[in-house]
Amino acid sequence: MQRHCENGEAVARYLKSHPKVDLVYWPGFKDNTGFKIAKEQMRGFGGMISFTIKGNKKEDALTFLSNCKIFTLAESLGGVESLLCHPATMTHAAIPKEEREQVGVVDSLIRLSVGVEDIEDLLEDLENSLRLI
Repeated sequence: MQRHCENGEAVARYLKSHPKVDLVYWPGFKDNTGFKIAKEQMRGFGGMISFTIKGNKKEDALTFLSNCKIFTLAESLGGVESLLCHPATMTHAAIPKEEREQVGVVDSLIRLSVGVEDIEDLLEDLENSLRLI
């Protein structure tokens, strides 16, 4: 869990500063609506992160997903390996687009479960994939 939290924080901060990323959802950011509760309940903020890509294009999200080498595409996010999913075409695909978007599940939303791999490898994987969109 310690490595999961450390890597999660590094990935969240990296994504938040990336020019192609729009929003980053991670409970460790003070502007996150769950920050206060997370701070009271947790020692670290975990490695579950969601983010959106600027321009909100489904094609950009799919390009990103298909170019990740370390993060593996998976419907269920759990385990010690780094995983990612695209809710709009996976977990929330049956929900009409208008309904999905009302709750924040937009076409460019990507969910990550950051694992325990070397952080430099994870950040490089994200950078290489973001570079292609």
